[in-house]
Amino acid sequence: MRTVFGKNRGGLSGIRTDDLAALPLRELVSRHPGLEAARIEDVYYGNTNGAGEENRNVARMAGLLAGLPVTVPGVTLNRLCASGGEALIQAGRAVATGDADLVVAGGVEGMSRAPYVLQKPDEALPRQMALQQTTVGWRMVNPQFPDDWTRSLGECAQGVAEEKGIGRGEQDEWAARSHELVAAAYDAGKHDGFVLPVGDVTRDESLRPESTVESLGRLKPAFTRDGSVTAANASPINDGALAAFVGTREVAAELGAEPLGTIVGSATVAVSPERFAVAPVPAIAKLLARAGLSHKDIDLWEINEAFAAMVLSTLSELPDVDRDRVNVNGGAIAIGHPLGASAPRVVVDLCRELKRRGGGIGVAAACIGVGLGQAVLMRVD
Repeated sequence: MRTVFGKNRGGLSGIRTDDLAALPLRELVSRHPGLEAARIEDVYYGNTNGAGEENRNVARMAGLLAGLPVTVPGVTLNRLCASGGEALIQAGRAVATGDADLVVAGGVEGMSRAPYVLQKPDEALPRQMALQQTTVGWRMVNPQFPDDWTRSLGECAQGVAEEKGIGRGEQDEWAARSHELVAAAYDAGKHDGFVLPVGDVTRDESLRPESTVESLGRLKPAFTRDGSVTAANASPINDGALAAFVGTREVAAELGAEPLGTIVGSATVAVSPERFAVAPVPAIAKLLARAGLSHKDIDLWEINEAFAAMVLSTLSELPDVDRDRVNVNGGAIAIGHPLGASAPRVVVDLCRELKRRGGGIGVAAACIGVGLGQAVLMRVD
C-alpha cells in the first residue's frame, strides 16, 4: 500500500511525518485479517531528511503508531533518494538469509514539514546564526568538498544533459508524457485498491493532466538563468509513504496472498557527485552482469524521474533500451517524489505492471544525490 502523494503544503501537509508513515502500514495489516501482527519480525523504512517529526527512528514510530505490538522492532535507513529502495533490499536479505520470514519494508517523507535547523556555533557567543532548510539538498556543507560536488541537484542534472545535447524541448516532452501516462493509469483504474486516499485527496496532487509541451515550455528555468531544467520537468516536493510485506512464499500462502514479485538482485554504485544523473547506468550494468542478462532480456523498466534531464541522460547511455518500455504508467514528475517513499514506489509499480501483463523480468532504478545509483532486478511470475 502507498498513500496518495501530496504536493508541497498540500492535502497531506497537515499530517505529522511519523503519523503519515503509519498510514499505509496500518492499512496493509488491516487487509490481512488472518495475520497475527506480532509475527511481523521487523519494520524497515527509508527516510531521507530525518530532521523533523521523523527524527527518532521513524520505522519504529510507524509501527507503534500503526498499532503493531510493542515487540515489533524497526530500523530506519538513509540512502537519500533510494532510502526506501534500500529498505526493500535489506528486508529481502533478511528473509533470504533466514533471519526473518515476514517483515515490512517501505519509506516515508513529509517534505512539507521538513524543519529549519540551526547549526550549533563553534564560539560561545556568536554574533549571528543562520537557519538552514532541510527539505532537499545540501545543508551545513563541509568546506573540504569541491564546489562542483555541492551544487544543486537540478543544476548538476542540467549540466550532464547539456553535455549530452539534451535540450529543453526534449525534457518538456518527457515531462508531458509522464503526466499523460499517470492520468491514463488512474483513469484506467490501475491504482484502485493500492493508492490509499488521505482525507479529500484521492489522486497524487502533483498530477496535472492538462500539461502539454507548449504549457510546460512557458515556465522559466529553475536553476540558472538560461538553463533547461524547470519546475515542470523536474520532480516536485511531496509528502507520502509506502509499506509492503516482504517474506517467504510459505508465509504468503498462509495469508492467502499472491506474491507480487521476487527480488532477484540489486546493485548500488558510486560516481563523482556532480554526475549522479547517470549513476543508474553503471548500477544497471553491474546488476545485469551479475544476473547474466542483457538489456534486451528486460521486459519493463522503471527509472525514478528525479528530473527529465536525468532520465534522458541515463537513457542516452542505454541505447538498447526501448523507451516505450520505460515508466509505462508515468513517473515521479507527475506522481511525485517524496524522497524516502520514491524508490520502493518504482519497484512496486514495476511489479504491479508486470503482473498485469502476465509476468516477466523488470529493472527499477534510481539516481541518488552525492553521486550514487541503485538498480533492483525483479521477477514476477
